[in-house]
Amino acid sequence: MTHATPIPASSLQAAPIRWQPDRTAAQMSTALPPLGTALARGFAMKCPCCGQAPLFAGYLTVTPVCKVCDAPLGQVRADDAPPYFTIVAVGHVVVPAMLVVEKAYEPALWAHALMWLPLTLGLSLLLLRPIKGATVGLMMKLGMMKSGDEA
Repeated sequence: MTHATPIPASSLQAAPIRWQPDRTAAQMSTALPPLGTALARGFAMKCPCCGQAPLFAGYLTVTPVCKVCDAPLGQVRADDAPPYFTIVAVGHVVVPAMLVVEKAYEPALWAHALMWLPLTLGLSLLLLRPIKGATVGLMMKLGMMKSGDEA
């Protein structure tokens, strides 16, 4: 008969942290809003929890902590999802428009490049921040925060 050896606690991975707002009467305004509200506030580039403080400290740098409700915004794991969502959104606008223009007018390739490259770049840069904000709101609502080792 063999005996199982216990796994040392130091070798176990830390579980992700699920942030919960302070639910005391004085801090009740920091409660996590419904999903739609969190997405809309994030898309508006405001704190998904309170909707008052700015979400970004730079173009894509998320504010570490909300100045109004103390939500740990910088611990949300919004790394690769916003660019993918942006590519999907821009692609659903540009590709059908490109096909319609090609079918209707048959412009030269240089004309296509002159139209679609700036439009694609502009839409991507315009939508990346709001989409990242909405992603931060979604991940905040779902509790997808960095673990203790990553924070």
